[in-house]
Amino acid sequence: MELGLKDKVAIVCASSKGMGRACAEALAGEGAHVVLCARHKDALKDASDAVREAGVRAVPVVADMTSEEDRARLVQTAESEFGRVDVLINNAGGPAPGSHTDHTIQDFRNAVELSMISSIDMTARVLPGMRERGFGRVINITSIAVKQPIVGLIMSNTARTGLVGYMKTVATEVAADGVTVNNICPGLILTDRMYDLLGENATIDMKPPEGGGLTAELVGSIPMKRMGKPEEVGALAAFLASDKASFITGVSILIDGGAYKGLH
Repeated sequence: MELGLKDKVAIVCASSKGMGRACAEALAGEGAHVVLCARHKDALKDASDAVREAGVRAVPVVADMTSEEDRARLVQTAESEFGRVDVLINNAGGPAPGSHTDHTIQDFRNAVELSMISSIDMTARVLPGMRERGFGRVINITSIAVKQPIVGLIMSNTARTGLVGYMKTVATEVAADGVTVNNICPGLILTDRMYDLLGENATIDMKPPEGGGLTAELVGSIPMKRMGKPEEVGALAAFLASDKASFITGVSILIDGGAYKGLH
């Protein structure tokens, strides 16, 4: 399927590894030029080199998504290098785990800055140009938590759900201008962080091992009996960024192997 992304310009936040990198590589594979960002220079260079292998331009920007100054510089770099931003993929690391008794008010402020305000700010910076040109795609990597709150992740549940409320509202405001705004809601995806949790011997297609344990509990909760791959998230992001998805906006799409238990 031709997605119509050739020579489009995308910013992918937190794209040195995991789902962010997978999104950057998927867009590059469809011919889009990518501005990548991350806090760590070496990992960012590796990701940028991988994106360039698709024959497109990759511009790395060392940036922390909690910094307003860094966010402004990221967008300015994209506009300076390419003259526009066609696709924005908002992505950031998740807040620390814990219950309502484990966090201070400042902890919640920090979580909201990371998982909500950073994406709101990035979106506000690119929307005027998208609306003026009559084309734009804003895609937010959130979590299954916005549909089904996760026990022990109260800060993530709070901040990410607030972001979805904002994005749903914005989607209705810019829909007539050729700009779509959608959310990707991953369940258990086997990123580096998940490998750290499960151990280096974890595999994508693992079945719940005999004898129980954390790995058995997590994988056993997924009807497909495996975790998702980052590149599966990337493929969904590329589709939502494409011309083929031009009538899809304001939705939160689960990619969780059937783990979500609700009807809506």
